[in-house]
Amino acid sequence: MASRVTTFIVVLIVVGTLIAGYMVGAERADEDGPVDLIITNAQVFTGGPGGELAEAIAIRADKILKVGSNRDIKRLRRPHTLTLDAHGATVLPGFNDSHAHLLSGGLAISQLDLIDAKSLDAIKDAIRTYAGAHPDRPWIRGRGWYYEPFSGLPTRQLLDQLVPDRPVYLEAYDGHTGWANSKALAAAHITRRTKNPPHGTIVKDARTGEPTGALVESAMDLVDAVGPQPTRDEKLQAIRDAIALAHTFGVTSVQNASGTAEDFGLYDTLRRNGELELRVYQALSGTSSLTAADLDGFDAVRKEFPDDPLLKAGAVKLFVDGVVESQTAAMLAPYATSKIAGTPAFTPEQLTRIVTSLDARGWQVFAHAIGDRAIRMTLDAYQHAAQVNPASDRGRRHRIEHIETLDPADLPRFASIGVVASMQPDHGDPAPELITVWKTTLGDERASRGWMYGSLLGAGAHVAFGSDWPVVSLDPRFGLHVATTRTSPNGEPDGGWIPNEKISLADALRAYTAGGAWASFDEQRKGTLKPGMLADVVILSAALFGPDAVKVLDTQVAITIFDGRVVFDRAAKPQTD
Repeated sequence: MASRVTTFIVVLIVVGTLIAGYMVGAERADEDGPVDLIITNAQVFTGGPGGELAEAIAIRADKILKVGSNRDIKRLRRPHTLTLDAHGATVLPGFNDSHAHLLSGGLAISQLDLIDAKSLDAIKDAIRTYAGAHPDRPWIRGRGWYYEPFSGLPTRQLLDQLVPDRPVYLEAYDGHTGWANSKALAAAHITRRTKNPPHGTIVKDARTGEPTGALVESAMDLVDAVGPQPTRDEKLQAIRDAIALAHTFGVTSVQNASGTAEDFGLYDTLRRNGELELRVYQALSGTSSLTAADLDGFDAVRKEFPDDPLLKAGAVKLFVDGVVESQTAAMLAPYATSKIAGTPAFTPEQLTRIVTSLDARGWQVFAHAIGDRAIRMTLDAYQHAAQVNPASDRGRRHRIEHIETLDPADLPRFASIGVVASMQPDHGDPAPELITVWKTTLGDERASRGWMYGSLLGAGAHVAFGSDWPVVSLDPRFGLHVATTRTSPNGEPDGGWIPNEKISLADALRAYTAGGAWASFDEQRKGTLKPGMLADVVILSAALFGPDAVKVLDTQVAITIFDGRVVFDRAAKPQTD
């Protein structure tokens, strides 16, 4: 008996030694192989839940090989290894923008941009200047105007004065209201007799009945349909331009919040040409009239573009309501300045039916829901789908987009149902004009419940941050600043608007990286910096943590690495040691 025990112990020791030797040998063989790029002297924010910081990273091909100390990583350097010295700056996972519109943003780059025109005079000057600089364009198209400079909504007469010789059509910054001059209205055959389309409003003069030039929600489509349409080559170039811009901001992944089957063909063309240097999770757009045939078409797109690190389908976007500023967000109680509460684009029955059908087929749903009523309707629909359908192989991660004004009673439902809170903190940039509009439109109590990402995180919800570009800037710094300070870039208001919703910088960064990866079923390959993850990495110009930390807006992206390759270098050449 003793001899058997002795033999057994000896066998265990031998086997253990062999396994340990194999593991050490494998690690040595791994480290003895090629190392293409290392980053040293860094403050590496790995994105893990503990907020741990490392000093250096080693990259092989398109994957992270090792994260550790300067000493550990520097000894992996080989003659061909590119070494980037971060000089003490913070290094992050590539930003994952969980809500953007890449194609429309790229097209907008060459159009009139009013995003920085905050006064009526500035808007007028920008329109005149752009029209004068582009005399050959048959239409003037653009976006970005704010509601606040106008007394009510803008009018066609003002645009007629500024550009009398051709059609002009400009979208508001939020994409929910259009502004057309008389020539654009005539081209779309919009007159006093034109009826409102479903879920849209042609704003008309109360005295004359004539269209004022403001078009709300689906009424915007009437002018969009007759304006010049971009060619396929123009769309491809717009996406290239958008990718180049994304790199300057450290954005390496984008979740497109709406789109068509044709859009996939554009991205696939760039992918086959080796030009898609951005990871794209593309949603398809759905409406309240979705049929089984439509869903079959969606399924065909998903079959053609299955899960892939670079381009994939898997989500359907639904617009449940509008926005607070135009009083089209669906609210539980009427707006403070009117007797209306906003009409959702779906009845509760329609929304539940469509969500349940999509869920049964394994689709992830992105639901645009800003008002508290729209949010509750969406949570109800998600809860019903989970009760009647078995979960798909990848599980459920349905999302609500924006969540600007939430009833506190629905706060815990995000975690209990498993709904992702996909939010864009830069929308809540608390400029004095926004605070005034919110308090006037919603009343003080509801206005105090704006952008509750702090409460959602505290309640255990998965929070993912994005920009909603081109509605606001694609630059993540602005959203990070608002999320952590609840102030505008110039520090207003003192102490922050609704300061109890502030979150830590680490939580904000995770929402823009790991949170985005979770929201697109990609946490197994991106969103954190650890061995085996895709080598999408951002080097900033300064440190965000520790005694030498600077404010988010006082740093910028120095280098963006995508798939293990430097795709943007602000200094035009790598800083090597």
